[in-house]
Amino acid sequence: MKLSLHKHGIALLVALASTSLHATSPAAPTPTEMTAAEVRKIDRDAKKITLKHEAIKHLDMPAMTMVFQVKEDKLLDAAKPGDKVRVGVEKVKGGYAVTAIEVVK
Repeated sequence: MKLSLHKHGIALLVALASTSLHATSPAAPTPTEMTAAEVRKIDRDAKKITLKHEAIKHLDMPAMTMVFQVKEDKLLDAAKPGDKVRVGVEKVKGGYAVTAIEVVK
């Protein structure tokens, strides 16, 4: 059986295909907003870090000392208690998690 499409039908299929591909393509990642903080405690077993941080503006969070989960265990190796750091914090599953950490030198 031979399938033949009219020229306009092919153009419509191409337009629909490109529209659906464009609509489902992932958005460009947004850069993580970094906030100044000081590491107070690291709990490797619980995968948590206690930070005394400045206001986290993109989350509408005032400056405070708070315990955070970490998105990846390896982030706990980036700093030690007493270090001044810059952290990326995001809302994750109803809580807050550190997604990036860099020691300030």
